[in-house]
Amino acid sequence: MYSVAHNSSESTNFDSTPVVQTWNLRKVYRTGFWMNQKVESLKDCSLTVYQGETFGLLGPNGAGKTTLLKTLLGIIRPTSGKGVLLGKPIGDRSVKQRIGYLPENAYLYDYLTAWEFLEFTAGLFQIPTAKQRKKIIELLDLVGLAKSAAQKKKIKQYSKGMRQRVGMAQALINDPDIVFLDEPMSGLDPMGRYRMREIVLSLKRQGKTIFFNSHILADVEQICDRIAVLALGDLICQGSLRELLGNGDVYQVVVRGGDSQSLNPWIKNLAWEHDRWYGELTGQPDRFLAHLKEIDAHLIGMHLARPSLEEFFMQQLRERNIEFSR
Repeated sequence: MYSVAHNSSESTNFDSTPVVQTWNLRKVYRTGFWMNQKVESLKDCSLTVYQGETFGLLGPNGAGKTTLLKTLLGIIRPTSGKGVLLGKPIGDRSVKQRIGYLPENAYLYDYLTAWEFLEFTAGLFQIPTAKQRKKIIELLDLVGLAKSAAQKKKIKQYSKGMRQRVGMAQALINDPDIVFLDEPMSGLDPMGRYRMREIVLSLKRQGKTIFFNSHILADVEQICDRIAVLALGDLICQGSLRELLGNGDVYQVVVRGGDSQSLNPWIKNLAWEHDRWYGELTGQPDRFLAHLKEIDAHLIGMHLARPSLEEFFMQQLRERNIEFSR
């Protein structure tokens, strides 16, 4: 597995205290009519999540993302290996009060309103009745339902996006130290994804540790401090976006005017096409702009040349001959 060290200089929103650690976690399921076939869902999975960070676990369908998350939560037991969550072995019941969890397909009581469901959830955590009202109001406001007439409707009348928002509110009712989200953007329309992304960013600003699974890479790229890629049960890489994609110090530039002699010292792989020069900037941007002014040339475009997360993700799968349709 390709792995990189934690880069504290880039991680201003979290410290170096691990809240999740696993060592060689492995999960094997038995299947078939006689239960005599084995499927290895996780293979020697080792990772670390730090306090206050937003960590994204990526992978195609069937990669083992939900299996890993449920193993961390103690919902299923690993076949071998070990892990620690909030300083306790995974499965330790004493940390349950400090965890929030939103499953991919959360079961919500259809004949309750959002308020009634959150009251019920608060009761499970033994939150005093005097504190429940204030907490529920805060959470409904956070997920965008406080001023909505929908909070008076039964949950069975809610859209997918609204159900996800109620599910998020119940995951936060106990003010958890770490929040686990299983495919929180899945099945949502653009507005629903935007709302869910804003909620995650709000939690991030509060200093919460967030661990979520996703295959919607554009959202991950916007909100995650670090990521890991899981495929066919193998954790094939992990690190910050800068560590995995590059630091983005190389710029692609497009220039109108000038000639090869005046631009070659500044632009690598210089190419001429459609009356414009294209290539990679090798000098300092401000000095390059001053040079363009001297030679009466004009900058048309400049952007960081590192690959997108989607390009990186696809490359990792291709290198291992993993089919995208899995």
